[in-house]
Amino acid sequence: MYGLARALLFRLSAERAHRMGMEALHRLGQQPGLSLRMRARTLSAVTYDAAVNVAGLRLAHPVALAAGLDKEAEAVDGLLALGFAAVEVGTLTPRPQPGNPTPRLFRIPEHRALINRMGFNNHGAANAAERLRVRTWHPAPVGVNIGKNKDTPLENAVDDYVACVDALAPHGDYVVVNASSPNTPGLRKLQEPEQLGALLRAVKARLTQVAPGKPLFLKIAPDLTPEAVDEVVDVARACGLDGLIATNTTLARPFEHPVAKEAGGLSGAPVREPSNAVIRRVYARSGGALPIIGVGGVFTAEDVYEKLRAGASAVQVYTGFIYEGPGMVRRLLEGLGPLLARDGFRSVREAIGADHRAQG
Repeated sequence: MYGLARALLFRLSAERAHRMGMEALHRLGQQPGLSLRMRARTLSAVTYDAAVNVAGLRLAHPVALAAGLDKEAEAVDGLLALGFAAVEVGTLTPRPQPGNPTPRLFRIPEHRALINRMGFNNHGAANAAERLRVRTWHPAPVGVNIGKNKDTPLENAVDDYVACVDALAPHGDYVVVNASSPNTPGLRKLQEPEQLGALLRAVKARLTQVAPGKPLFLKIAPDLTPEAVDEVVDVARACGLDGLIATNTTLARPFEHPVAKEAGGLSGAPVREPSNAVIRRVYARSGGALPIIGVGGVFTAEDVYEKLRAGASAVQVYTGFIYEGPGMVRRLLEGLGPLLARDGFRSVREAIGADHRAQG
């Protein structure tokens, strides 16, 4: 069914197709009875112990939705109807901003990939906060991914992140500091140890004031060197962070294609292994003590399983969802059970970090 819909949607520009998809998901979320039935049907595919705990967040299974799809928190209920174990909205900034000029979103079907340079386009934190505030259906955690406005000087970035915490943290179940998007000039400099420490300490302090107990994550880039990953892990642990999200999009172009010349972050299948490498490094550096949500190149149950074994406690999808469609979560859950059974695991939790134990 989705094959035909995708063929039609892919005849449109990527951003127009995205808007149509978001509108459809928004309308679905306005039908509570249907949403409830659809979610129950997807979760019925779980015939094994799939529940995971990520930094105190209880997830029915390990497949969640990454930030970037629902930037405005306008389709949360529709997305939860599809069965996601959690939904992350954003990236959101304190003030509204249009993002970068169009076109800014490009498909590369031959490589199951996307390139985007959206630039944190959103209507501002207060707008999204109001959407989250009025929601009444809460079947799973909803996270808020926060960033700085493009015109905010880097030396004032902390103020923007703290403002986002004030507006959004009371209405989300967890908060994610996005310091790794390649589409806001200079943003990735915030991943450097000294600046990162100052940012995380300030955000953590404000979060403790306005929404005590809610987990704080940092989303990192796949382009960090192994040594830089170690530094980020050390800073995150020193600042009392609850976990890392690994990874954002990459600036690398591991293939030749006319669209590959476009500026922006590459996501999808080509990011699978770079993401896995960062997950392995984070898990090893922290000794498994820092929860990881793995993102990048998840299309199949095997991809989910690979990230779990590498050290992720859960995974997020984005590009794979664009290509695979609304039945993706059910297919992933159906496929994951046999993989766990094959290797003698009685639960998803037993598979987390298994590759590291095998090496030990």
